[in-house]
Amino acid sequence: MDRFLCIHGHFYQPPREDPWLGALLPEGSAAPSANWNERICRESYAPLSRARRLDGTGRIMDIFNLYEWISFNFGPTLCRWMAAQAPETLARVVVGDRASLARLGHGNALAQVCHHVILPLASDLDKHLEVGWAVADFRHRFGRDPEGMWLSEAAVDTASLEVLAENGIAFTVLAPCQAAFVADLDGGGRRAVSEWDLDITRPYRAMLPSGRHVDIFFYHGGLSQAVAFERLLADGENFWHRLSGAAGPGLLALATDGETYGHHFQFGEMALAYVMAQAASGRDGLSPTNFGAYLAKNPPQHRVWLREPSAWSCVHGVERWRSDCGCTNGEHPGYNQKWRGPLRDALNLLKAEVDAHYFAVGEGLFRDPRGALLAYGEVLCGAMDKADFESARFVPGLAADKRSLAWTLLSMQRFAVSSFASCAWFFDELTRIEPVNALTYALRAMDLARDTGMVDPEERFLRELEKACSNDPAMGDGRDVWNNLVTPRRATVKTLALQTLVTLEAEDRLPGPGSPGQAVAWPAVTASVGLDAATGDGCATGTFSLAWTLESRLERYGLSLSPGAGGGLPGGRACLSWPNGDRQESVALEAAGLAWNKRQAAADTLAGHAESRLWEASLALAAKGLRLLPEIQEAQVTVNLAPLWVGMYPGLVWHRLFGPELTPGRAALLDAFLRATGKDNPGAAALAQRVLREFLDRLSGPEPDFAALALAVARGRAIGFDPDWWAVQNLLWERFGGRGACRPLAELLWFAG
Repeated sequence: MDRFLCIHGHFYQPPREDPWLGALLPEGSAAPSANWNERICRESYAPLSRARRLDGTGRIMDIFNLYEWISFNFGPTLCRWMAAQAPETLARVVVGDRASLARLGHGNALAQVCHHVILPLASDLDKHLEVGWAVADFRHRFGRDPEGMWLSEAAVDTASLEVLAENGIAFTVLAPCQAAFVADLDGGGRRAVSEWDLDITRPYRAMLPSGRHVDIFFYHGGLSQAVAFERLLADGENFWHRLSGAAGPGLLALATDGETYGHHFQFGEMALAYVMAQAASGRDGLSPTNFGAYLAKNPPQHRVWLREPSAWSCVHGVERWRSDCGCTNGEHPGYNQKWRGPLRDALNLLKAEVDAHYFAVGEGLFRDPRGALLAYGEVLCGAMDKADFESARFVPGLAADKRSLAWTLLSMQRFAVSSFASCAWFFDELTRIEPVNALTYALRAMDLARDTGMVDPEERFLRELEKACSNDPAMGDGRDVWNNLVTPRRATVKTLALQTLVTLEAEDRLPGPGSPGQAVAWPAVTASVGLDAATGDGCATGTFSLAWTLESRLERYGLSLSPGAGGGLPGGRACLSWPNGDRQESVALEAAGLAWNKRQAAADTLAGHAESRLWEASLALAAKGLRLLPEIQEAQVTVNLAPLWVGMYPGLVWHRLFGPELTPGRAALLDAFLRATGKDNPGAAALAQRVLREFLDRLSGPEPDFAALALAVARGRAIGFDPDWWAVQNLLWERFGGRGACRPLAELLWFAG
């Protein structure tokens, strides 16, 4: 019997977007990156799409798209973020699936439970939403129906498998400790098994009460553990020997968090590329495959009965997500997790009330309220536009306000189910970012429920939540956490107006009276400011509007701006008037009035705008400076008054890389200054990004000037400016193969001969 290898990566990030803005806001712990999604994408997801294989001298001899060679799942919440913020990497993921489909007849990609909820703990409705929305997202991203689905934390029970089978899912992947009994397909020879004696080289069939079935693969627990936690990725050859030594006839499957490769273990993708290249060559008779391809050629000959409910990261079933079972990440040995139960009880209470409200109100809005909610996943992933959804799912002839009400009910459900992402219970403390994020989604769902006429559920919710206590006495109970950490995140008309005005000022776009209005667009809402008149005291009046993307709602408010003492926003106030004239609210125009992440987002906007302005000034001043730069003199080591030239460093480097050649004496003087100034220069990182974009633009043109680009690399190295050429290497390899006219440039960028 042949030997086959399948390595699976579970790629997932929880829903981190602000539920009012739809944007992933800055996260301080991810600095210098803006947020954790961006950082992990740079460290793991992108490198896996273009993993290097090096020769003995450290030069690049191949660039692997590992998504062509490993099994993987990317969850819908992560895919939505990547589609907007890392589209090139997501495209490589999809290309990898298509390449494996062409090679094996089955794609590498698996679907994943939409918001990573623990399915055995979810209601029947939420099970169907999480699976159905995931299938819709997968179909939209990959252009095919999923064969397999990764279960959140591999948490499984019969009811969850029934929903998978109902949605056309053929198989899933579990830990060997989750198998309880196996037998022949006809049920004969039934025997108990443990993770130590289960034959994991074959698929099994789980028969379901409905008459359907889902096939089950089990991964190799020991090797998967070694990859994730025992530095097996430190050496590709050692990794290969462990795999080859463990593989017997049949299938050897590994499964870990995909972030293991590159994020948890730097350059782990290179070790993975090495072993997949060995497998692709047929070394030791071991061949790469994926679960779908293996299942097609090796249908189950045995049945399995599972331990129910069970999961891969809790030895107590699924208690980690509802009780103080003792399973944690071990960060605080003295902590308890008694808060887990009340947190789930509170969220379950809210979801039950939200469900009842949705169906009661939705009866007059949707042709089929449950069908509309299940189909809403098509809108969330972008597969269906709102007009088509309305035509297919809304009661015909609804007025505009009723259509807006229907969309708001759907958003309410989306945020309510988002609050059940598994990470809220995974760790050891109620006040961590994960439970606070879950409660923030619950807050948004609660607000939308009120907006649609539901009796305010907050006090009933808090009576359950206050039973949860932080391990830090100073943080109090769940009610304190709600009041001190969650509700300050709430976006109101006042805070949205403040954030919009602060952002516009940061970009120098704050409109004056009579000038065109200005807008700030976030994914979930676009906020607009227009000032149409000035009063004699320096104040201005106009309008502030909010256009909600998914809720199909436009809100308009009267706006009166009173500037501060300096004529700008600080020290001033904004007064907002509601359309019916019965309500007014004012807000101080101080960034301190914003939640931390929203204030940081405005600061990041200012930083980007300032860098652009400073760059333009540096480039222009550097051009003048170079025209005046004289020849180097005997014993001269830098320019005169060198500290005064430091601010022009980015512009001077740019002109040195891409400008005309200087006379030897002038070049020597400039290079000496740039070498000395470039060490730890605070402007070097932003300059590097500009230089890399310039290289990519030039290499993307019809006839790149490879000689000029090679000269720029050489000049940069002469002054100690040598950025990370990763993206440039990728384009050079994919478009030109690193050969032909680009060869001199390729050699400078570390390609093998």
